[in-house]
Amino acid sequence: MSYVLHYAPDNASLVVRLVLEEMRLPYRTALVDRSRSAQHGATYKRMNPVGRIPALETPHGPVFETAAICLWLADRHREVVTLSPDLSDPARGPFLSWVFYLSNTVHAEMRTLFYPALIAGPDPRQQAVARQQVQTSLATHFDLLNSQYAPANKALTICDLYLAVLLRWPALYPVDADRSWFDVSLWPNLHALAQRIEARDSVRAAATAEGLGPSPFSNPQPATPPEGSAL
Repeated sequence: MSYVLHYAPDNASLVVRLVLEEMRLPYRTALVDRSRSAQHGATYKRMNPVGRIPALETPHGPVFETAAICLWLADRHREVVTLSPDLSDPARGPFLSWVFYLSNTVHAEMRTLFYPALIAGPDPRQQAVARQQVQTSLATHFDLLNSQYAPANKALTICDLYLAVLLRWPALYPVDADRSWFDVSLWPNLHALAQRIEARDSVRAAATAEGLGPSPFSNPQPATPPEGSAL
C-alpha cells in the first residue's frame, strides 16, 4: 500500500509528512504549486474540494483536513507505530480533545495571523487590529499548552508532531509583519518539546525534503525547499 501526499513546502502538509515518516509508511509526494494557486484548480479540488493543502490519496479514495488525515493513518496502521490511543483506551477522549484543539482552535486562529484579510477585509488598519487580537489569543493558547507539556516520559502522539509544526510558523510568518511577540523559549516546556521532536530521524527526513534546516521547531529558519515555494 502506498500513499500520495499532495503538499507544499512548510505548509500544513508538513504535519502529515511527519506522521508518514514516523510510521515509515510508503508514500510519494505531489507538489501543489501555490505560485499558480494550484490548490484552487479543478484538478486539485477533486482531491480536496475545500481547496486547501494537504490532501492524501489512498487506495480507498482521497482524505483531506490535516487532523483527519493524521488520525486516519494512525488508526489504520496501529500495528506499525502507535501514535494515538486505541478506541478502548480511556486516554482516547482526552487525546481527541487535544488533537481538535490544535486543529480547530490553534491552527484555525493562526490562519488569521497569516491571512487577516479573510477576517478583517481589505483595510490594512483593520487587518493590523485582527493580527494583534489573534497574537494575544495565540499566546494564551501557548500558555495553556505549556502547562500541559510538563517534562515527562510519554509515548509520542499525533499531538506532539502537530504542535511542533505550530511552534514553527509564528516565528517565520507572515514575513511582512512584526513577529517579535513570539519566542518559543518563553514557553520552556514547549521549547523542550520542539527540541525533542526535531531530534527524531523522521523529522530530519522531512526537514531535508522541505529545506527546513537543522532546528526547524526550536530555532526555525525560512524554508529553502528544493522544489516549490513555502509561501
